[in-house]
Amino acid sequence: MTDSSARDHIVVLPGGGYARHADHEAEPVADWLGTLGVSASVLRYPVATRHPGPLDAVRTHIADVRSNGAHRVGVLGFSAGGHLAGHAAATGLAELAVLCYPVVSMLTPTHAGSRENLLGARPWRWQRRAVSVEKLVTPAMPPTFVWHTADDALVPVEHAYLLGASLARHGVPHALHVYPSGVHGLGLAEGSGAPEAWTRECAAFLAEHGWGE
Repeated sequence: MTDSSARDHIVVLPGGGYARHADHEAEPVADWLGTLGVSASVLRYPVATRHPGPLDAVRTHIADVRSNGAHRVGVLGFSAGGHLAGHAAATGLAELAVLCYPVVSMLTPTHAGSRENLLGARPWRWQRRAVSVEKLVTPAMPPTFVWHTADDALVPVEHAYLLGASLARHGVPHALHVYPSGVHGLGLAEGSGAPEAWTRECAAFLAEHGWGE
């Protein structure tokens, strides 16, 4: 964890289908943010536990970060962690969001594993809608950076498009990058071809909004 007393701070939420945490989407990402001059921490939120457990953990962690002097707090999440980051941002917990190949909608058939771990095997439709990030977006949503790959076989790019359309409809400042090809779970994506550009493009987005050096 870098210095959480800095004015701006980003909380990193690794993916793992709400069943585990992917280590390559955790500390290496916080270290990368540090190279941009952005204070960061990793939150290994509760998994294999039902909503609102993970969101409550994010709320508590962000409150702790703010109590240590951070004025603005962002969230950066991958896959299921991207869903959690989007949910946190949409509910007013953060001032910026970076969502990497995120699970967005709990109304679509996929990603069923994340949905079942978060809501149980047979949630009601209203329960699914209540945690579908594209349905939670309002004009108050903070600036949001989203990236995905067009041929992601695990979490379809449809999720990113649903969110992008909702962000546009509500006038939320955002960037949406879809790269032609890349497997799910790329993390920082070094050596992956086109998707490795996401870190450069995200750094530019952060700088545009006054985050980092």
